[in-house]
Amino acid sequence: MNFTPDEAKNFVESIKSQINTDKAEVVLCVPYVSLPTVKQALEGTNIKVGAQNMHYMDSGAYTGEISAEMLKGLGVPYVIVGHSERRERFGESDLIVNLKVVNAIKHGITPIICIGESQRQNKEERTKAVLRKQIKFAFDELTCDAAAKVVIAYEPIWAIGTGVTPTEDKAEDICKFIRTRIERKYNKETADAIRILYGGSVDADNADAMFSQPDIDGGLVGGASIKPSFAKIVEAGAKHG
Repeated sequence: MNFTPDEAKNFVESIKSQINTDKAEVVLCVPYVSLPTVKQALEGTNIKVGAQNMHYMDSGAYTGEISAEMLKGLGVPYVIVGHSERRERFGESDLIVNLKVVNAIKHGITPIICIGESQRQNKEERTKAVLRKQIKFAFDELTCDAAAKVVIAYEPIWAIGTGVTPTEDKAEDICKFIRTRIERKYNKETADAIRILYGGSVDADNADAMFSQPDIDGGLVGGASIKPSFAKIVEAGAKHG
């Protein structure tokens, strides 16, 4: 929840010429009110826009919510689903996340599904058990073709905004585990096609090491995405693209 529409426009216009999209796909997920403004500011570039959330129904008495049809009407191709903050602060369950995923795909919008464990779950060594459950629910009713188009973002909740991150080897181990779970549910072709991102205090200092790992295809960037150094993070992604 950052930037007014004018502030978002000014920020995007200040950095868009520095963002390398030759070998990296870049999606800026902005608040609803800034989607039209940012989309217009990005015309002529290969940078895409995405929403930070959506409702799982097409329409109805859901005051204040935004549907996939509304996002589609704005020409928004991506949406973040199940971010840890939505799960923790707004009570979004695994079932709700699945309903959103299914609805987004129905309308041709690519969901960026966030999964991850809390600090307590990490300390209790329950990370993989938690992820296994989240993946099972999130991909329920998805065909191989649909699953291959989805983006997964692994965000260890204990690392978000704390400046404390797992080592690149640890992050790779978890992302490889996620890909293995997808392979078991579908097949190797689907697992190889799906994009797995790392999210959790990604910044210009650790991006290169993270993105160099074979099962980390990019990053879900939080606080660092509203700083000029975001362009350096994208450059690290392009380097390993």
